[in-house]
Amino acid sequence: MYKKILVPVDGSETSRRGLDEAIQLAPDNSAKLRLVHVVNTAVVAVEYPGGSPTDDVSDRLRDNGEAVMKGAADIVSRSGLTAETVVLGTPIDNTGELIVHQATEWPADIIVMGTHGRRGLPRVVLGSNAEYVLRHTSVPVLLVRKS
Repeated sequence: MYKKILVPVDGSETSRRGLDEAIQLAPDNSAKLRLVHVVNTAVVAVEYPGGSPTDDVSDRLRDNGEAVMKGAADIVSRSGLTAETVVLGTPIDNTGELIVHQATEWPADIIVMGTHGRRGLPRVVLGSNAEYVLRHTSVPVLLVRKS
């Protein structure tokens, strides 16, 4: 059934619920897990004289992304499974696009991801990576709500 499960992680409780669901799916299918974290530096992509402030923030964002990924891999490991990990960097707000690309490139049988389930203005303002993935991938998607 699902032999390759792609799991986007961002360190949030919602993301954790998606990871937990993927962990439950994996053993029954002898599936491989690939965890993906996107470090989005779009917020700091402003040029400063000397480049130092943005470099420092970008480095901290990357370090935080690595820590999120390590934490997620540890959760998988404690469940008796193993996971490949991928940390991607982007200077623009294209997280959903990068997730879809990973699902195609790997290639995943399913994407399991958490969703905040935002509606109305919050969704318009904050956007929805889950919605983007759902609309743009040919891979089945399992969305897990926070609760």
